Amino acid sequence: MDLGISRRTALVFGGSRGMGRACARQLAMEGAEVVIAARTEGTLRQAAAELAAETGAAVRFVVADITTAEGRNAALAACPSPDILVNNADGRPPGDFRDWTTADWHAALDAMMLGPIEMIRRTVDPMIERGFGRIVNIVSRSVKTPQAELGLSNGARSGLVGFVAGLARQTVRHNVTINNILPGVFATDAQRHHVEGLVKAGGPPFEVLWEERGRNNPAGRFGRAEEVGALCAYVCSVHAGYVTGQSLLIDGGAYPGTF
Repeated sequence: MDLGISRRTALVFGGSRGMGRACARQLAMEGAEVVIAARTEGTLRQAAAELAAETGAAVRFVVADITTAEGRNAALAACPSPDILVNNADGRPPGDFRDWTTADWHAALDAMMLGPIEMIRRTVDPMIERGFGRIVNIVSRSVKTPQAELGLSNGARSGLVGFVAGLARQTVRHNVTINNILPGVFATDAQRHHVEGLVKAGGPPFEVLWEERGRNNPAGRFGRAEEVGALCAYVCSVHAGYVTGQSLLIDGGAYPGTF
Protein backbone atom coordinates (compact mmCIF):
# COMPACT_ATOMS: atom_id res chain seq x y z
CA MET A 1 0.00 0.00 0.00
CA ASP A 2 1.30 3.45 -0.94
CA LEU A 3 0.73 5.57 2.17
CA GLY A 4 0.94 8.78 0.14
CA ILE A 5 3.43 10.55 2.43
CA SER A 6 6.49 10.56 0.20
CA ARG A 7 8.28 13.90 0.49
CA ARG A 8 6.17 14.94 3.49
CA THR A 9 8.25 16.36 6.33
CA ALA A 10 8.15 14.56 9.67
CA LEU A 11 9.45 15.64 13.07
CA VAL A 12 9.78 12.72 15.50
CA PHE A 13 10.57 13.33 19.15
CA GLY A 14 12.34 10.54 20.99
CA GLY A 15 13.44 9.34 17.59
CA SER A 16 16.84 7.99 18.56
CA ARG A 17 15.65 4.77 20.21
CA GLY A 18 12.71 2.51 20.97
CA MET A 19 9.28 3.29 19.61
CA GLY A 20 10.23 6.78 18.43
CA ARG A 21 13.04 5.37 16.35
CA ALA A 22 10.71 2.72 14.94
CA CYS A 23 8.24 5.43 13.92
CA ALA A 24 11.02 7.46 12.29
CA ARG A 25 12.26 4.39 10.44
CA GLN A 26 8.86 3.49 9.02
CA LEU A 27 8.11 7.07 7.99
CA ALA A 28 11.49 7.25 6.23
CA MET A 29 10.78 3.91 4.51
CA GLU A 30 7.58 5.49 3.18
CA GLY A 31 9.54 8.36 1.67
CA ALA A 32 8.99 11.05 4.30
CA GLU A 33 11.77 13.52 5.01
CA VAL A 34 12.44 12.75 8.67
CA VAL A 35 14.06 14.78 11.43
CA ILE A 36 14.58 12.96 14.73
CA ALA A 37 14.80 14.91 17.97
CA ALA A 38 16.08 13.84 21.39
CA ARG A 39 18.36 15.08 24.16
CA THR A 40 21.62 13.22 23.53
CA GLU A 41 23.70 14.15 20.51
CA GLY A 42 25.78 10.97 20.36
CA THR A 43 22.75 8.70 20.37
CA LEU A 44 20.98 10.88 17.83
CA ARG A 45 23.95 11.01 15.48
CA GLN A 46 24.32 7.24 15.55
CA ALA A 47 20.57 6.65 15.10
CA ALA A 48 20.37 9.06 12.15
CA ALA A 49 23.28 7.34 10.41
CA GLU A 50 21.83 3.88 11.01
CA LEU A 51 18.36 4.90 9.89
CA ALA A 52 19.77 6.45 6.73
CA ALA A 53 21.64 3.23 5.97
CA GLU A 54 18.55 1.11 6.63
CA THR A 55 16.07 3.20 4.67
CA GLY A 56 18.16 4.91 2.01
CA ALA A 57 16.73 8.26 3.16
CA ALA A 58 18.64 11.27 4.44
CA VAL A 59 17.47 11.26 8.07
CA ARG A 60 18.50 14.42 9.93
CA PHE A 61 18.69 15.01 13.67
CA VAL A 62 18.42 17.83 16.17
CA VAL A 63 19.32 17.95 19.85
CA ALA A 64 16.05 19.07 21.44
CA ASP A 65 14.31 18.53 24.76
CA ILE A 66 10.52 18.66 24.35
CA THR A 67 10.13 19.83 27.96
CA THR A 68 11.89 23.18 27.38
CA ALA A 69 11.15 26.21 25.23
CA GLU A 70 14.73 26.10 23.96
CA GLY A 71 14.34 22.49 22.93
CA ARG A 72 11.07 23.09 21.12
CA ASN A 73 12.59 26.10 19.36
CA ALA A 74 15.55 24.01 18.24
CA ALA A 75 13.29 21.29 16.90
CA LEU A 76 11.26 23.75 14.84
CA ALA A 77 14.39 25.47 13.59
CA ALA A 78 15.51 22.10 12.21
CA CYS A 79 12.06 21.22 10.84
CA PRO A 80 10.14 24.51 10.52
CA SER A 81 6.89 23.26 8.98
CA PRO A 82 6.37 19.57 9.68
CA ASP A 83 3.51 17.84 7.90
CA ILE A 84 3.80 15.04 10.46
CA LEU A 85 4.52 15.50 14.16
CA VAL A 86 5.19 12.55 16.46
CA ASN A 87 5.19 13.51 20.14
CA ASN A 88 7.03 10.94 22.23
CA ALA A 89 8.70 11.26 25.62
CA ASP A 90 9.89 8.93 28.35
CA GLY A 91 7.54 8.15 31.18
CA ARG A 92 8.47 8.45 34.84
CA PRO A 93 9.75 5.69 37.12
CA PRO A 94 7.23 3.69 39.15
CA GLY A 95 6.67 4.73 42.73
CA ASP A 96 4.26 5.72 45.49
CA PHE A 97 2.39 9.00 45.01
CA ARG A 98 3.05 9.82 48.67
CA ASP A 99 6.71 10.23 47.82
CA TRP A 100 6.29 12.52 44.81
CA THR A 101 6.93 16.23 45.15
CA THR A 102 5.39 19.09 43.24
CA ALA A 103 8.58 19.20 41.20
CA ASP A 104 8.08 15.54 40.24
CA TRP A 105 4.58 16.35 39.01
CA HIS A 106 5.74 19.40 37.07
CA ALA A 107 8.46 17.35 35.36
CA ALA A 108 5.93 14.70 34.40
CA LEU A 109 3.49 17.26 33.04
CA ASP A 110 6.20 19.04 31.05
CA ALA A 111 7.30 15.79 29.37
CA MET A 112 4.02 13.99 28.82
CA MET A 113 1.41 16.75 28.53
CA LEU A 114 2.52 20.37 28.29
CA GLY A 115 5.52 19.85 25.99
CA PRO A 116 3.47 17.90 23.43
CA ILE A 117 0.59 20.38 23.65
CA GLU A 118 2.98 23.26 23.00
CA MET A 119 4.35 21.45 19.94
CA ILE A 120 0.80 20.93 18.71
CA ARG A 121 0.03 24.61 19.29
CA ARG A 122 3.00 25.68 17.19
CA THR A 123 2.44 23.33 14.26
CA VAL A 124 -1.30 22.76 13.87
CA ASP A 125 -2.29 26.07 12.25
CA PRO A 126 0.33 25.84 9.47
CA MET A 127 -0.90 22.29 8.84
CA ILE A 128 -4.44 23.62 8.53
CA GLU A 129 -3.27 26.29 6.07
CA ARG A 130 -1.55 23.66 3.92
CA GLY A 131 -4.56 21.32 4.05
CA PHE A 132 -2.65 18.34 5.42
CA GLY A 133 -1.35 17.35 8.83
CA ARG A 134 -0.90 14.29 10.97
CA ILE A 135 -0.14 14.51 14.68
CA VAL A 136 0.48 11.31 16.62
CA ASN A 137 1.12 11.14 20.35
CA ILE A 138 2.86 8.02 21.63
CA VAL A 139 1.14 7.70 24.99
CA SER A 140 0.60 4.52 27.04
CA ARG A 141 -2.00 1.91 27.85
CA SER A 142 -2.00 3.49 31.34
CA VAL A 143 -4.65 5.97 30.19
CA LYS A 144 -7.00 2.99 29.66
CA THR A 145 -5.65 0.59 32.27
CA PRO A 146 -4.01 2.73 34.96
CA GLN A 147 -1.32 1.15 37.09
CA ALA A 148 -1.02 2.33 40.69
CA GLU A 149 2.76 2.63 40.56
CA LEU A 150 2.60 4.77 37.40
CA GLY A 151 0.54 7.63 38.83
CA LEU A 152 2.70 10.29 37.20
CA SER A 153 2.10 8.78 33.77
CA ASN A 154 -1.55 8.00 34.47
CA GLY A 155 -2.22 11.65 35.26
CA ALA A 156 -0.02 13.49 32.77
CA ARG A 157 -0.74 11.29 29.77
CA SER A 158 -4.48 11.34 30.47
CA GLY A 159 -4.31 15.13 30.43
CA LEU A 160 -2.80 15.09 26.93
CA VAL A 161 -5.41 12.62 25.67
CA GLY A 162 -8.21 14.72 27.14
CA PHE A 163 -6.90 17.85 25.46
CA VAL A 164 -6.55 16.12 22.09
CA ALA A 165 -10.14 14.86 22.27
CA GLY A 166 -11.46 18.40 21.90
CA LEU A 167 -8.96 19.80 19.41
CA ALA A 168 -9.05 16.83 17.03
CA ARG A 169 -12.73 17.49 16.24
CA GLN A 170 -11.88 21.03 15.16
CA THR A 171 -8.98 20.24 12.85
CA VAL A 172 -10.18 17.16 10.96
CA ARG A 173 -12.30 19.16 8.47
CA HIS A 174 -9.01 20.68 7.31
CA ASN A 175 -7.42 17.24 6.77
CA VAL A 176 -5.42 17.54 9.99
CA THR A 177 -5.82 14.58 12.31
CA ILE A 178 -4.62 14.10 15.87
CA ASN A 179 -4.47 10.63 17.39
CA ASN A 180 -2.85 8.77 20.25
CA ILE A 181 -1.12 5.40 20.20
CA LEU A 182 -1.35 3.46 23.47
CA PRO A 183 1.38 0.79 23.66
CA GLY A 184 1.26 -2.03 26.17
CA VAL A 185 4.33 -4.03 27.18
CA PHE A 186 7.07 -3.70 24.57
CA ALA A 187 10.63 -4.98 24.61
CA THR A 188 12.22 -1.53 24.77
CA ASP A 189 14.61 0.32 27.07
CA ALA A 190 11.62 2.09 28.63
CA GLN A 191 10.13 -1.27 29.65
CA ARG A 192 13.48 -2.41 31.05
CA HIS A 193 13.72 0.74 33.15
CA HIS A 194 10.17 0.17 34.39
CA VAL A 195 10.95 -3.38 35.46
CA GLU A 196 14.16 -2.23 37.12
CA GLY A 197 12.07 0.25 39.11
CA LEU A 198 9.75 -2.54 40.25
CA VAL A 199 12.74 -4.59 41.35
CA LYS A 200 14.11 -1.68 43.36
CA ALA A 201 10.71 -1.30 45.02
CA GLY A 202 11.02 -4.82 46.40
CA GLY A 203 9.76 -6.95 43.54
CA PRO A 204 11.12 -10.27 42.27
CA PRO A 205 14.43 -10.43 40.37
CA PHE A 206 14.58 -8.69 36.99
CA GLU A 207 14.70 -11.91 34.95
CA VAL A 208 11.63 -13.28 36.70
CA LEU A 209 9.57 -10.12 36.24
CA TRP A 210 10.67 -9.68 32.63
CA GLU A 211 9.71 -13.22 31.67
CA GLU A 212 6.36 -12.97 33.46
CA ARG A 213 5.37 -9.70 31.79
CA GLY A 214 5.87 -11.16 28.33
CA ARG A 215 4.37 -14.57 29.06
CA ASN A 216 1.30 -13.19 30.84
CA ASN A 217 0.26 -11.02 27.89
CA PRO A 218 -2.55 -12.65 25.86
CA ALA A 219 -0.19 -12.66 22.87
CA GLY A 220 2.36 -14.57 24.97
CA ARG A 221 5.12 -12.09 24.19
CA PHE A 222 6.28 -8.51 24.33
CA GLY A 223 5.40 -6.18 21.49
CA ARG A 224 8.06 -5.17 19.00
CA ALA A 225 8.87 -1.51 18.47
CA GLU A 226 8.48 -1.88 14.72
CA GLU A 227 4.82 -2.79 15.24
CA VAL A 228 4.25 0.65 16.74
CA GLY A 229 6.20 2.17 13.86
CA ALA A 230 3.94 0.51 11.31
CA LEU A 231 0.77 1.65 13.08
CA CYS A 232 2.12 5.19 13.35
CA ALA A 233 2.95 5.32 9.65
CA TYR A 234 -0.56 4.20 8.69
CA VAL A 235 -2.19 6.76 11.00
CA CYS A 236 -0.01 9.39 9.30
CA SER A 237 -1.01 8.26 5.81
CA VAL A 238 -3.42 9.83 3.35
CA HIS A 239 -5.72 6.86 3.96
CA ALA A 240 -6.34 7.79 7.60
CA GLY A 241 -7.92 11.21 7.13
CA TYR A 242 -11.20 9.98 8.67
CA VAL A 243 -9.49 8.77 11.85
CA THR A 244 -9.07 11.46 14.49
CA GLY A 245 -9.30 11.93 18.23
CA GLN A 246 -8.71 8.22 18.74
CA SER A 247 -6.62 6.38 21.33
CA LEU A 248 -5.42 3.26 19.55
CA LEU A 249 -4.41 0.40 21.83
CA ILE A 250 -1.56 -1.81 20.67
CA ASP A 251 -1.15 -4.12 23.63
CA GLY A 252 -1.51 -7.72 22.50
CA GLY A 253 -5.07 -7.83 23.78
CA ALA A 254 -4.15 -7.02 27.39
CA TYR A 255 -6.93 -4.47 27.86
CA PRO A 256 -9.83 -6.57 29.20
CA GLY A 257 -12.79 -4.42 28.16
CA THR A 258 -15.19 -4.70 25.26
CA PHE A 259 -14.95 -0.99 24.42
